[in-house]
Order: sequence, then C-alpha cells, then structure tokens
Amino acid sequence: MTKVEAIERVLLDNGGAGSLSYIYDNIERYYPGAKNPREWEAGIRGVLYRELSKRFKRVGLSLYAVINYKEEKMPTNNKVRMHSFMEGLCLELGNLKNCLTYTADPSAVYRDNVKLRDIATMSDIPSFTYPKILQEVKHIDVLWFNQKGFQFPLYAIEVVDSLSTLSNAFNRCLQLQNFHTKFIIVAPEKHRGKYEQTLQLEIYSQMKEYFTFLNYEKLQQIYQSTIQLHKLEANIF
Repeated sequence: MTKVEAIERVLLDNGGAGSLSYIYDNIERYYPGAKNPREWEAGIRGVLYRELSKRFKRVGLSLYAVINYKEEKMPTNNKVRMHSFMEGLCLELGNLKNCLTYTADPSAVYRDNVKLRDIATMSDIPSFTYPKILQEVKHIDVLWFNQKGFQFPLYAIEVVDSLSTLSNAFNRCLQLQNFHTKFIIVAPEKHRGKYEQTLQLEIYSQMKEYFTFLNYEKLQQIYQSTIQLHKLEANIF
C-alpha cells in the first residue's frame, strides 16, 4: 500500500474526514514505516498536499477529507453542537497562530467526525499558578498558550450560548487577570448588550481593555478568510 492509499484509508475509517493529528496517530495501521524518517510529519503533509484536488480536499484549516466527501453543514439549529463548533474554530485558529491549544470539552464533536481533542494540542494545562486557580481555569472553553518560555494563557475564550452562563464565563476569565491574558467572549450578537452591561460592573470595569466580544458571524468570517488566504498562498508559493 502506498502512503497516499494509507492516508485515504485512515480518513475513510473516520467517515471520510479527519485532522492532521488524526492522520499522524493512525497512519502506521496501513503504512508501518510512516514514522521512520526524521521529518516524517512533513513527509505525510507533502503527500497530502500534493494530492489535494485529486484524492483529497481541505475542509478546514487543519481538516482534510477524501475528494468525494460531503461536508457537514453548520449546526445552526443545535445549541450544543453550535457551542462545540465555535470552540473548534477557536482551536484551529489558535493552532495556526502557533499557540498550544487546550479545550475543556475534549470529547465534544466539532464537525466532520472530528472531536475537539483531535485538534487541541494539549490534553491538560501546565501548572503555571496555584492549584485552586488551575482548577477553575481548566473549565474555560478554549485556551491558547505560548509555546516558548514560561507557559501561561495568552488568550482565554468562552463560548456563551446562553445569558445564564455569562457571569460564570467572566469569573473564570478573571482568575487569569494577573497574567494579562486576553479574554474573548464568543456569543450570538443578541447577547452583546448584556455583555457590555456586565462589563460596566465594578468587578470587571478595570479589566475592560482585556475583554473582546466576538459574535458567531464575525468568528466564522475570520475563519473563512483565513482559509482563503491559505489557499491563495498555496497557489502562489
């Protein structure tokens, strides 16, 4: 079996699509010597990229599928699925920024048979502060960590699909205030007013500059424009 055929079989085992990490983890089942070369990951990516538009296609920043795979539609009418979908977008964007990424919901389904743990690069967070704070921080939806030096969260992202969870999201983020972490609240546009009202409270007001509100539509626009930029760069370079 060739390496191309092995990648194809791995994706088919997962319903036709998967992340790069899923391919890395499972390639040896069909190509036992896949990890022998020193730069084996680059070798797999090279084969995958060479066969784009022929045997494979890109369905996300780090998600690939067999050429005839029918992509999953965005889960607009399912609040639980929409929550994990937004978390997945944030994880992929964090990976692209060369951050280490963590999610509090690793078993949740992102899309196209890919779970959040398949794209998060960390299964746990480093012990960068006191245990009690770490226990709270572990429940933040998505964290981006710096890769070099002292590892602390650069960004803390909470997906707020219900106003009842907004205060808890703010409070979890404030556990990181001494680390100058940037906080992003991802939510439907209809929640912006409550977000701004909450930010006026004294407990949060001094941290205003660290908070950003990002609605679902804007996050998806950022994600899609990033994909298009990558496609353009691939065609040029």
